[in-house]
Amino acid sequence: MNDVAVSLSQHLRAVAAPTGDLAIVLGQLAVAGKLVARELAHAALGGRLGTTGGINVQGEVVKKLDLWANDVMVQALEASHLVCGMVSEEMDEPLHLPDRCAQAKYVVCFDPVDGSSNLDVNGVVGTIFSIRPKQGRGADHLKIVPTTPFTSRFDGVDAFTLEPTIGEFIRSHEKIQIPSRGHIYSVNEARAPVWQPGILRFVDYLRAPDRATGRPYTARYVGSMVADLHRTLLEGGIFLYPAEAGEDAKSSGKLRLQYEAAPMAFLVEQAGGKASTGSERILDIHPTSPHQRVPVVIGSRDDVVRAEEFVAGRH
Repeated sequence: MNDVAVSLSQHLRAVAAPTGDLAIVLGQLAVAGKLVARELAHAALGGRLGTTGGINVQGEVVKKLDLWANDVMVQALEASHLVCGMVSEEMDEPLHLPDRCAQAKYVVCFDPVDGSSNLDVNGVVGTIFSIRPKQGRGADHLKIVPTTPFTSRFDGVDAFTLEPTIGEFIRSHEKIQIPSRGHIYSVNEARAPVWQPGILRFVDYLRAPDRATGRPYTARYVGSMVADLHRTLLEGGIFLYPAEAGEDAKSSGKLRLQYEAAPMAFLVEQAGGKASTGSERILDIHPTSPHQRVPVVIGSRDDVVRAEEFVAGRH
């Protein structure tokens, strides 16, 4: 804890000048985060666990909490009066608010409950989002470009932890910097038989003992991007969700560009790390569809560079 506690609202007042509009949107997202955190704490006793029986646009089973959290996010952002469009994992199509587009500045892309497969076993989940400036006024508003995600404003990454007894996010980490090389790798190794050869060789390299380079690395995989990358931000290392062989969607990767890969890439780069598909910088990719997927290789700069070298066949 800092000697002098800094709340999220205080931090936003300091960094989101001059208009304060960004602070308002972030404040509404913080409200949604508090509501989701409260619901998660009581979900098992309140009947919110389990599935709805439906399948979302991603081809994934929908959890009850996925839909509930999506509604909370939508309502919180609508209440800001500053958002004219939303892209969500739980909505087949972008939500357009045409009555807001004349004044509203932003489009928000979000995954309301990342890692929701962990919900029924009380595993770690979280919300990922990015706030992007709209372009144009009207039907063209969903032509968007990456911009500032949650805790960063182009000058580093601060982390805020919810203190539930006072209902406030308090700064717990300031100016996070990822070590240039880590000692942990995070990947679903059960998928190894369908990985590209370069990724397979890279993971074999990480597991091979070599005292000079600090190998073998330790394997840690939660199955929730927010949890695995939280550890990576603080301790270094590398998180991978590579493309897979085959003709299904995973041949282009599994994670979605606009509300998973790009927001996390921005945070990791602001903390001194690197975010790649294995062959190109994630933040250089221009979205072509709301739910576009990309491979993800992200974390400590030296580790990601080495992974890219393996993908390129230089090792």
